[in-house]
Amino acid sequence: MSEFMCRVVVLFTVFILSLAPNFGYAAEGSNVAGISGGSDMRSALLPPPGLYAAGIAAASQTQNYFDNNGNRVAAFNDLEFKGRVGALALLYVPDFKLAGGSFGLLGAVFAGDECGRILAFNPFTFASNPKRCTTGWGDPYVEMNWSRFFGTLRPSRYEGAFPISEGLAVQFGLGVVIPVGQYDATQVATNGLSIGNNLWNVAPMAAFTYTSPPILAEGTEISAKLYWNNYRENSDTQYRTGDILSMDFALTERIGPFQIGIAGTYVDQIENDEQFGFSIDNRIKGLSLGPVIAWDLPEAGVSMKLKLQKSIIQQNTVKGLGAVFTIATKLY
Repeated sequence: MSEFMCRVVVLFTVFILSLAPNFGYAAEGSNVAGISGGSDMRSALLPPPGLYAAGIAAASQTQNYFDNNGNRVAAFNDLEFKGRVGALALLYVPDFKLAGGSFGLLGAVFAGDECGRILAFNPFTFASNPKRCTTGWGDPYVEMNWSRFFGTLRPSRYEGAFPISEGLAVQFGLGVVIPVGQYDATQVATNGLSIGNNLWNVAPMAAFTYTSPPILAEGTEISAKLYWNNYRENSDTQYRTGDILSMDFALTERIGPFQIGIAGTYVDQIENDEQFGFSIDNRIKGLSLGPVIAWDLPEAGVSMKLKLQKSIIQQNTVKGLGAVFTIATKLY
């Protein structure tokens, strides 16, 4: 199986599922920056100073393969992968401000398993190709950002709900995927399975969050976070994934302790891949959408979020369906 196809399979599995890196796309399994379940709604806002922790659980299924025109490739009708991931994330916000904004230091580690196959029939051995599985640690993710809020806090009309940040918040920062997770180039080439990706990804990012005055309920929020993913060459395969722009976004409504709406991720590869000095034109493009709901419990000091995602557009990648659940609290 070509390096290109193996990378595509691994990538989109992480695209909807993965936690430390948000998800992956290009042929070799390169993850994009961010934390799944954590960079859609309220993406530019930082909480008050303190140390926060979040537990994340995700599951996904990917199948079929779509070409550059978004058409399904019949030769890969038996392609299917399933995965599960658990993650722990920590966010530290120091009691320090610069230019009116706060700093956030974020880190995440995750582990999971993947099962699946690319072809039901192995053309080299003329035998059936059973589904295989792999389990291990993924590549950790770290991020440093600066955020400033230009609006005002106003109380909710519902007793026991968090105040609402009405107005505009902006955020700028840098995220890094560190390639120390489970990775086996031979396993990727033969089965398309990998939890880690053996790729450094350095991603500058920018985000905004705007919450309106009460219109429908207590305020309509629009949030988006854009990452520019810059990949280093895979030292095992000499394959370099082209730069990818990825954006998490959400349109939601605040209703007391709840925040409900639609969230999604858009990915667009802006340059070709390279291997052994040759340019490979297999640029990824994808859009996933689905419902999202957050539930704040101020008395317990806990916030929870559930997000479902389904592929809407897929080019040079596979179609996916996934769910992510997040629970977060302040440690001190």
